[in-house]
Amino acid sequence: MTVRLRAPRRIAAMASMGALALTLAACGGTTKDSSSGSEGGPAAGNATANPNAPLKKGLKIAFLPKQVNNPYETIVDKAGIEAAKEYGGEAKEVGPSDASASSQVSYINTLVQQGHDAILIAANDENAVCGPLKSAMSKNVKIVAYDSDTAKDCRNLFINQASSEDIGRSQIKLISEQLDGKGEIAILSATANATNQNTWIKFMEDELKKPEYAGLKLVKTVYGDDDDQKSFQQTQGLLQAHPNLKGIISPTTVGIAAAARYISGSQYKGKVALTGLGTPNQMRQFIKDGTVDQFALWNPKDLGYLASYAAASLASGQITGAEGEKFKVGRLGERTIGKDGEVILGPPTVFDDKNIDQFNF
Repeated sequence: MTVRLRAPRRIAAMASMGALALTLAACGGTTKDSSSGSEGGPAAGNATANPNAPLKKGLKIAFLPKQVNNPYETIVDKAGIEAAKEYGGEAKEVGPSDASASSQVSYINTLVQQGHDAILIAANDENAVCGPLKSAMSKNVKIVAYDSDTAKDCRNLFINQASSEDIGRSQIKLISEQLDGKGEIAILSATANATNQNTWIKFMEDELKKPEYAGLKLVKTVYGDDDDQKSFQQTQGLLQAHPNLKGIISPTTVGIAAAARYISGSQYKGKVALTGLGTPNQMRQFIKDGTVDQFALWNPKDLGYLASYAAASLASGQITGAEGEKFKVGRLGERTIGKDGEVILGPPTVFDDKNIDQFNF
């Protein structure tokens, strides 16, 4: 049976690219002598912020992504490295080639030994990295989580790309519109332990409980481990195991691109809807050939840029991570630290055949 994929309504208040560097909320900071919580945030301790302090020159910071060579995280990290040049810092990217739970641990230890002022981490597992991160914080190394959070007491700040709730619920809205609210759907995620993915999925599942989605049925969640070939195979497996499947949500840039590649060359093209989170450059061909109607994402360059300035502000003593503190982020302006150290970039942009050529990342 062929599913009619109609062009969905655009999500209201879709931001322009310039506005994608949304308000961020960062998490509590810590000092060398104190990593206990306070009212200001999970790790704010008794440190005192000096908002007038200049950014220190020569700061050494490092980006530790879930895995290197991930196209999305490469964009984020490169933007953060470029931002460091603006404030006179030195930045680099290091990390594992796989996205396993413990693969980041040895890199954290090495970066501490090398005397870095700040480590920025997109955690593969919120708990596996906690011990080494706490050890780093005890040596006055500032820890900024970005994209995928750690446990709250294991970092000073968390730079969140968008509201986790907004991301999760908007994914259900997108797939529902494409399927006229009826049919079996599945989720193709990254790793089973990924903090961000699991949080988004939780909100997707909650959104599905609403009466307006009674016609949708989530039949399976599978994991491609942010590996292109495994994600491709998982897509194939889903469609073979569930012959009535009408839609797939893949909230991972690796997963959605692999799923689109499989569907575009299969009998399912035009019959199975696909949405999720991807970059315009990855997904442009699949939008243009009709494989994908719409997908969403924020500006990953702005995410890396902001994370870099947040790390520098912490290491320079401008902020401690307490709720309500403010810091300047170069071309993105001033940002305010919110509850639990989370700074939210804002609602993602929805990309379709009408606007995708306006973006290049």
